[in-house]
Amino acid sequence: MLDRELSKSGAHADARSRRLKPLENKSQGTLLVHEIYTSIQGEGLHAGLPCLFIRLTACHLRCGYCDTPHAFLVGRERTVSDVLEEARASGRTLIEVTGGEPLLQPEVHPLLSGLADLGSTVLLETSGASPIDDVDPRVRIILDIKTPGSGEERAGIVENYRHLDDRDELKVVICNRADFDWTLDHIRTHRLLEKCPVLVSPAFGQVDPRALAEWVLESGLPLRLQLQLHKFLWAPNARGV
Repeated sequence: MLDRELSKSGAHADARSRRLKPLENKSQGTLLVHEIYTSIQGEGLHAGLPCLFIRLTACHLRCGYCDTPHAFLVGRERTVSDVLEEARASGRTLIEVTGGEPLLQPEVHPLLSGLADLGSTVLLETSGASPIDDVDPRVRIILDIKTPGSGEERAGIVENYRHLDDRDELKVVICNRADFDWTLDHIRTHRLLEKCPVLVSPAFGQVDPRALAEWVLESGLPLRLQLQLHKFLWAPNARGV
């Protein structure tokens, strides 16, 4: 049994190393940026608002429902000041930093603080598998909870919940009814509704949104159902939207 667990641990370490390879030769002090674009915010408490998205490259997870695998490997090195200048010039007052997993790059922290210095409302979307304790307190965190159906349940850092407040959001992608039941238990165990809003969304193409709506109503909990607005406005696999 011990040998098997060590083998699994080694395999996970090897997989993480391969997935972080795009960041290996990145110059210190720069960000590897996949894309920057303006669109309508499709999810969360700010859904429907114009938003500037700054998407960073690389992720150490491989969730089964991931819709941004194009950000795993490809990116361009840019200085923090260069990205901040583009954000300032955009004139947008709502800005989201996402990925990939943005917290894999240490330079994301001066970027987040610099965006907050601009007076913008700054959102950080993160997988929940990287520590959030050093994130600028002015930044609003959108933290994923990885369910068993995601294939990455074990990656979540429960300690992160301690650092959330009522301006933040918890996001759960539901792959099936078992995922939803697991989510209810997880919410109750960690008393998550006392910390911040919890939003649940159906894995696109896997769960009928009407079924998820019924499950939310049956639960009796004040969960917020959300759909990925951008996928209905444009196309399920459209990029840069």
